[in-house]
Amino acid sequence: MLIREERASDAGPIAEVTAAAFRDHPFSRQTEPFIIRGLRDAGALALSLVAQDGERVVGHVAFSPVAMSDGTTGWYGLGPVSVLPEHQGQGIGQVLIREGLARLKARGARGCVLVGDPAYYRRFGFRSPTGLVHEGVPPEVFLALPFDGPVPHGEVTFHPAFRATA
Repeated sequence: MLIREERASDAGPIAEVTAAAFRDHPFSRQTEPFIIRGLRDAGALALSLVAQDGERVVGHVAFSPVAMSDGTTGWYGLGPVSVLPEHQGQGIGQVLIREGLARLKARGARGCVLVGDPAYYRRFGFRSPTGLVHEGVPPEVFLALPFDGPVPHGEVTFHPAFRATA
């Protein structure tokens, strides 16, 4: 398994992996491929990693900058993260996330936020932040991981691509 940054030729396979990964997800509106395309088109994919098995892309994770209402900079949003259904449960998603977080930290990022299952993301150190919110998202599924300094206070705004529907 090779973890590497995406190439221009990976856009189609990433969209296919993402669509397959979220096809039957109970909390998905199946817009995740559109989110990634929107982030890419806007130049907002700060880090985009793929898991490659042989010549095939089998997993992907995206990181994009987020805005903090208190003016704090250097924070990123994690997601979507996708693994082909037939490759799930093998630790590919974990490797993608750990590698992505390590690369963000090495680049001087101050932290990362996400919306997701706390039982899964706690293993990476994510916790429900006190004083930091994402409008319309229950606090128990909005999670933060500081790398440098405290968690900011206020409201987090993800890139407008996260509202993509097509």
